[in-house]
Amino acid sequence: MNKRIWKKAPAVIGLSLLAVTAFSGVVMLLWNNVLTPVLHVGALSIWQAAGILLLSKILFGGFKGRHMAGGHFMKKRMFMKWENMTPEQREAMKSNWQSCGHYGRGAKCAC
Repeated sequence: MNKRIWKKAPAVIGLSLLAVTAFSGVVMLLWNNVLTPVLHVGALSIWQAAGILLLSKILFGGFKGRHMAGGHFMKKRMFMKWENMTPEQREAMKSNWQSCGHYGRGAKCAC
């Protein structure tokens, strides 16, 4: 399995660089075609656009890791918690979910 990862690594790196370049190009084009005429700011290069993308990721997105974005870690944690519950605790949890209604829009629930 380790050999397969190393065979795919150049393709993954190449696609990642292509994606970053494409997103930077989009930011550069939008900045130069919208903000330059409207706000009279300077034009951006592709490197400055990439820097803006990185800065916005740091300021607004953070670096939480893949497990937080996909929710896989949370699902696994909840599954383990569910497996460790007694049948009475599971029934209490189910009744709590049912009393909350759809997406928590119910009368006084603890969810």
